[in-house]
Amino acid sequence: MNVGVLAVGTELLLGQIVDSNSAWIGGELAASGIDSLVQVKVGDNIGRITSQLRRLLAADGDDLDAVIMCGGLGPTHDDLTREAIAAIMGVELVRDDAVAAVIADLFASRGRRMPENNLRQAMVPVGATVIEQTRGTAPGLICPVRVDGADKVIYAVPGVPHEMKDMFTRAILPDLLLRSGEQAVIASRVLRTWGESESGLNERLDGLIAELDERAGDAVPTLAFLASGWEGLKVRLTAKAASTDACREQLDEWEQRVRSVIGDIVFGVDDDTMESVVLDLCRQRGLSLAVAESVTGGLVSGRLTAVSRSSDVFAGGIVSYATSVKQRLLAVSDGPVVSESAAREMAHGVRELLGADIGLSLTGVAGPREQDDQPVGTLFVGYVGPGFDEVRQLRLPGQREQMRQFSVISSLDLLRAELAVR
Repeated sequence: MNVGVLAVGTELLLGQIVDSNSAWIGGELAASGIDSLVQVKVGDNIGRITSQLRRLLAADGDDLDAVIMCGGLGPTHDDLTREAIAAIMGVELVRDDAVAAVIADLFASRGRRMPENNLRQAMVPVGATVIEQTRGTAPGLICPVRVDGADKVIYAVPGVPHEMKDMFTRAILPDLLLRSGEQAVIASRVLRTWGESESGLNERLDGLIAELDERAGDAVPTLAFLASGWEGLKVRLTAKAASTDACREQLDEWEQRVRSVIGDIVFGVDDDTMESVVLDLCRQRGLSLAVAESVTGGLVSGRLTAVSRSSDVFAGGIVSYATSVKQRLLAVSDGPVVSESAAREMAHGVRELLGADIGLSLTGVAGPREQDDQPVGTLFVGYVGPGFDEVRQLRLPGQREQMRQFSVISSLDLLRAELAVR
């Protein structure tokens, strides 16, 4: 069964509200083995809403079996989802007295006067089934429609996330599963990587991608890339099978095949982050960690402390942004502070100052101007611990904030690689 999502609201197009509803619905459909093919946003305009609905459902358009509409069910003049659905169904809107009574009772229970326009929410297309509202005033709708000789369905839910999620789980998903008759399971696994560009990663995996394309539909997963800034470059494998175990078998096999090609840059799976992986490696080896930051201004320490239970590994951090702080607290010598020697001294200094097993340091140039004869994007990373005393110089891309973020994941990745072989 092929399903699409149509998110309604001009505020979504203006960027005033982020459309998290579509992403959540897509994930829930995939987890239930239902194919989610299209997600569209449209403003509060009756002509454009009906046009998008017709295109999504038409045989010569997206030819979906079902469309889930989010938003546009409120009481104001710009809430037009009901009118658009009625137009597609070719029916009138009529007041549902039971829904009107529920809305009136809700206002009365709160000791508030009900504005007359709230009764717009009791208007229902003829032939539609109401999804009772348990958390607000706007009910949802299940609306059968016949398009190009095929029976299809439009679902409508409020745009308020907790109301939408309740109706989807309670009414829409069971109805979809009943209509589809499918028992398939869809599962994904995400390999998180760092140290290679998206195009470079694609090139390294060309052979596997070609094999997956040739065997499409033959019990093999799909593979996609997702660049996610300082969360890493993600390689997502998605399998569809009759059972969870069958999906897992596909994912296990192809994860190993991907790792056999790019394993040196894979740092985690699914919910792993670079900082959680580094903390786990330190924990497994009984090592504590201290950080001295200049260019990143505390971003590394912030990421580490955001991980639950980091306090058993992370001793603390020093934001040594000013040269005088580097010299006074970390015993950095006179001279350029964006340099290999400064990075090494910072790592040794914070390790000794905070009594940690490992000292990690970052000093660099985020811009807008060069410093110490080093161009924008320069990063020196020092990492010192039992059996290692290293400094690496990197050249990172991007504007100021992007360079700082890349400095965080890049420095932690260098430490990860060092710890992984010990």
